[in-house]
Amino acid sequence: MMLEMLAVAPTRLEPMKLFMDADIVVKVVMIGLILASIWSWMIIVSFMLRLGKLRSTSAAFEKEFWQADDFETIMREYARKDVPSARIAGVAMSEWKRSTAKGLKDRDAASQRIGAAMAGQVAEEADSLAARLNFLATTGSVAPFIGLFGTVWGIMNSFFQIGQQESSSLAVVAPGISEALFATAIGLFAAIPAVIAYNRFSASVNQYEAKLQRFADKFHANLGRELERL
Repeated sequence: MMLEMLAVAPTRLEPMKLFMDADIVVKVVMIGLILASIWSWMIIVSFMLRLGKLRSTSAAFEKEFWQADDFETIMREYARKDVPSARIAGVAMSEWKRSTAKGLKDRDAASQRIGAAMAGQVAEEADSLAARLNFLATTGSVAPFIGLFGTVWGIMNSFFQIGQQESSSLAVVAPGISEALFATAIGLFAAIPAVIAYNRFSASVNQYEAKLQRFADKFHANLGRELERL
């Protein structure tokens, strides 16, 4: 007796099979979105680690700085360390020395130059911290549309198959449509974490920038009192 081999329909989604059976254009879209998702997660993890380190090192520096009798000693100790607060204090001290090297002629102008130097460094520190977040914003806004492009292309290919096989049976178009929709799913998978992380990290950068600005304002006030004594 001859045994007939009956094709058994899958009972659950198989992402790898959907990827392997997809059109080459849809495959390229999926690969691009997966790479974007991986890079986004690398940025998310590295940003969290860096921000945590900067917060702890800045807090340690500021505690020592305000308790020190000699600012120069503290500055030399932190000169080669990645401490934003130390760099802000460093540019203030450098401007102080330049303004008072040949005698103080204009206290207000010197104070303004010191304040501008520190404000510029605060902005530079915030920009440096937020530099890689632009990729998260781009991924969050573009990835769904790239996935949608893959979906549209896959659905167009499915309709082409209808014309080729002269059949409108769901069995003909269902696999292609499933593969196409999988591209949109991957686009959302890449976009949603990127959007959430970007919004959260943007707020964290703003908070950290405000903290640095408070340190700069406090040190600027101290230097202003020293200028009045000269």
